[in-house]
Order: sequence, then C-alpha cells, then structure tokens
Amino acid sequence: MNLVHQTSPRPYFPEHGDPAFRVERYDLTLDYRIGPNRLAGIARLSAVTNEPVGRIALDFGAFKVTAVLVDGAPAHYTHRQDKLRVVLPGAPLPAETGFAVEVHYTGNPRPVHSRWGGLGWEQLTDGSLVTSQPIGAPSWFPCNDRPSDKAVYRISVTTASPYEVIANGELIDRSHAASTTTWVYEQAEPMASYLATVQIGRYRRSGTVAPVPLNLVFPSRIADQVQHDFARQEQMLAVFTRLFGPYPFTAYTAVVVGDELEIPVEAQGISVFGTNHVDGARGSERLVAHELAHQWFGNSLTLATWRDIWLHEGFAAYAEWLWSEAAGEGAAGDHALRSHRRLAALPQDFALADPGVRRLFDDRVYKRGALTLHALRCRLGDQSFFALLHEWTAAHRHGSVRTEDFVRLSSRYSPEPLEGFFSPWLCGPALPSADQIGTTSTRVSW
Repeated sequence: MNLVHQTSPRPYFPEHGDPAFRVERYDLTLDYRIGPNRLAGIARLSAVTNEPVGRIALDFGAFKVTAVLVDGAPAHYTHRQDKLRVVLPGAPLPAETGFAVEVHYTGNPRPVHSRWGGLGWEQLTDGSLVTSQPIGAPSWFPCNDRPSDKAVYRISVTTASPYEVIANGELIDRSHAASTTTWVYEQAEPMASYLATVQIGRYRRSGTVAPVPLNLVFPSRIADQVQHDFARQEQMLAVFTRLFGPYPFTAYTAVVVGDELEIPVEAQGISVFGTNHVDGARGSERLVAHELAHQWFGNSLTLATWRDIWLHEGFAAYAEWLWSEAAGEGAAGDHALRSHRRLAALPQDFALADPGVRRLFDDRVYKRGALTLHALRCRLGDQSFFALLHEWTAAHRHGSVRTEDFVRLSSRYSPEPLEGFFSPWLCGPALPSADQIGTTSTRVSW
C-alpha cells in the first residue's frame, strides 16, 4: 500500500541539512554568561559520509567561528548566511567513511527567525531556554539540521552557580569552580537536532522515582501550583505505557520556566511550559498529557520529513483524549465528535499527510490527525488498535518514521484493505464523514 510520498517532493526547509553525511555523536562544551547573553562553545561532531564527499555544510547561526578542525587538523571553511561550509582535507572521502569535525565559536546566541517567531536559544527574564522546533538548533550549535539525522549527545554547560541547568539525557557530572558550576549530560538514545535543549534558571526540583524518574523543575514562587497541576503525571505515564508501550527513555522532566510562553514545547526527555500554563486548578492538564505523549510520538519515533508532522501532533492530540477517558473526564468518542463538528465548519484546504510549511502547526492538523486515529480505532477495534500502537512504537523505537510506514503496518491489523480508509483521511482536503468516527462514544475499559 503506498498512498503517499510516491515521489520525492521538495523538502519543507531545503536550506537546512546536508544529506551527504550523517552525524553519529555531538559533544558540546558550552560556557554561558547569563547577564550579557554570551556563549562560548566547542562542538565536536563524529560523522560518516553517505556518499563521496569533499566538503560538508553545517547549519550555524551568527557566531564568530575561531577555528575549525577536521580529524584534528585545521580545515578551510566559510561561514555565511547561517551555513558553515567545511572543506575536508585531501581527496573526497568515499561513502561510509568516518570523520570528525571540531568547531570553536563565540557570540551572542539569538533565535532563528521563522514564520512562527524566534526559535532556539532565547533569553528569559532571569536565565535562558531553548525551544527549537522545527529549525532553531543552529541558534546555539553547528549541526546537520534535518530531523532524520539522529545522533547521541554529550552536553556540558558551565554557568553561574546560583542557576540550575537542565539538558537532555542523564546528568553524569556536576562540578563547582569559584563562582561557576559545570553540568554534564549524556543523551544515549539517538536524538534529532531540533530536540536538543538547554534550560537555565533559578529553579527548584522535585519528583518521583518510579516507574522512571519523573522530575519537576520550576520557580519557587509558584511551587504549590506547579506541584498540584503536574501531580497526575505518574498516572499519565502508567496509562500511556499501557496503551503505547514502555516509556522510551530513562527519565522525564517537566520544566516550568519563569516567563510566559505561547505554547509548551517538547524536547527529548523534557517538556517546557510557561508560567501561564500553571493555574493551580489543572487548567492546562491536557497540554501536560500532550507533551508527555510526544516522548513516544516525536522524540522516540521522529518524523523523517516535516510533511509527516501528523505522526507527532495527531498522536499527541489523540493522547489528550485517551487521558480524558482514563481520568473519567470524557470519552475519546465525545471529543472526536466535537472536534469533527468544529473542523467541518473550517476551511478544508490541505492534505493531512502533506499540509505544507504554512500549516505545519495548524490546529486543524492536530485535530484531524487525532480524528484519523480515532476513526482507525473504530474500524479496527480496541484490541487491534492498541496492539498496532505497541508494535508501532517498538518497531521504530529511537528511529525515523514516515506516514507510509504507519499505513503499511496498520494494514496488518485489518482483515480488509485500508486504502479506501486512509486515502480520504490523509490525502484529500475534504474532511471525511463523521460516520467513520461512530455516532456513539467509545471508551477504553480501564
């Protein structure tokens, strides 16, 4: 079955990424001065060629590059228009040849401009945050910025001692020297560059240790509200583990920064919220569920191309409805019927499997993606549908996924062909009939 991606259409962000090579490891050593927003860094990339290569291009923002080395030797390079182009010494390297690049740089990190505002490293009132989806990673380190290029990371950050530093993975070392502290994190599971993050602030920490460490990081002034609003994350984790399969990382951290944010944003193993997402009454709990679900759908299973965004946002939006079911606050079928009525009254001018850059984060993509999954659940039945999700997350754990992969796997759980089901939901602009999501509520038996 091949309903989508029958050709190789132009990528959504053609200026980002270099398919000629892949990075297997990033080792980032960063020194950050909070007041002047000054970042000095050394980025070491262990990479492998995908084809014969004589030079590579890294995505990198407006920093001063002071040195570039390839396999330990100085290399020729140019750095213009957010591209660091590096000449590999000697003859072009054959395909599947390993090499190492080291970049020394300094400057004032600033967000990457986009149609969604600034993306990447950004100053807070007191500290900084990184929220890079989809193209903000070059705001703080040189990278091969394409989502299918997943690598392991070591991130070391030195900053003023009164501040907490949170980054991806496991904290493996913390050391003090005079007025600064160095925090070292190791992200062992492969990660896309846009999911790499550093959060710096005057924060408190709390959390639980089972079944995996669940950490809360937040400003002291809103401690009570945060701990109330995020108190049910342990239950959420249990529900999602039952429905989606084992949690894919060693820990999970929810960070509430000291400023307001337009929307929460996920990173690998971490979600970032603003103070406006905390009210002491769990008014944003659906977003707490949404961001946790991204650890399966988005961070472990990461889209290979940005046109497949529904594989992230549709699944996370459906997880909101599933949590509502589990919490006794409304069946997914009720949410589906309400969302279908709202979407039916809105323009129907995109294909879910290829919405276009302008609609990448359109709420209609989120809700239509969730509706597609609920319609599939109604068609397959709960037992087959959730078995499908378990196999989906297990088969592609820590990998890259495409829409056709999900369509192909789904067909194994249906006694009848699914072309006629998926084609209108994924490929056509017209919203399929509400008949496909049932006229009565369905509810998982908990």
